[in-house]
Amino acid sequence: MTKLTDTFDIYNGVKIPKVAFGTWQIPASDAKQAVHDAIDIGYRHIDTALAYANEKEVGEAVRDSGVKREDLFVTSKLPGQTKNYDDTLRDFDTTMKNLDIDYLDLYLVHAPWSWSEIGSNYDKQNQDVWRAMEKIYNSGRVKAIGVSNFNVHDLENVLKTATIKPMVDQIQYYIGYTEPKITKFAQDHDILVEAYSPLATGGLVNNQDILKIAQKYNVSVPQLAIQFVVQNGVLPLPKAVHKAHIEDNAKLDFEISAEDMKTLNVMPDTAPTHSHNSTQG
Repeated sequence: MTKLTDTFDIYNGVKIPKVAFGTWQIPASDAKQAVHDAIDIGYRHIDTALAYANEKEVGEAVRDSGVKREDLFVTSKLPGQTKNYDDTLRDFDTTMKNLDIDYLDLYLVHAPWSWSEIGSNYDKQNQDVWRAMEKIYNSGRVKAIGVSNFNVHDLENVLKTATIKPMVDQIQYYIGYTEPKITKFAQDHDILVEAYSPLATGGLVNNQDILKIAQKYNVSVPQLAIQFVVQNGVLPLPKAVHKAHIEDNAKLDFEISAEDMKTLNVMPDTAPTHSHNSTQG
């Protein structure tokens, strides 16, 4: 049983709603309505990024929602290609102008490398960026800071020089692709793991083994996939544009048995492999 108002605790005491509404790949023209619908349905955690080019619309939907700002949790991200101290501060200001809200609940470094150079080593630059993230956090304009797409090496690198350790690592994570090394390292260091693409960008929908388990609970594959993530102590970010899908993804009023969780946790990855390559989450 997962409600949209249920929360995980970040190690600094901030409460973060267990299920987020993701806006990756939602064009600006659809973003305001989609976020409006999500808040209407009961989502209290909205995730965007400067790279998504929809922050303005997300901010409008948050401001016009009729829900008190302190009852909503808003995340945005620093572009992957921003790799120095000053540009980090500049891009954060751009994000805050775009969103036009008083503070941000969570701000993440979107990637350890520039999207055009996936896998390149930016260790020194990431330490610089993290110093700027700490400055932003200490300014009180964000309640929590973290990273995204960081593997164990990237996390270790930041932890070497950090005075405030990352609070969150948002990674690609779904049934068959649970990144056990990163997840264990993060959780051992009190870093909350968030799961983007918890439905493998649609790649799980035709998986017959997952479907069989979903049918047992009389739920859809997406519902099972999202609940699976939550029961692993990880925070899913399902995204949808159509109100009916946004609503369905929120119906998590069931518990997956320990036995079925075990089965799901050892399933092979059946989603198209291309989803790992150019993904931005």
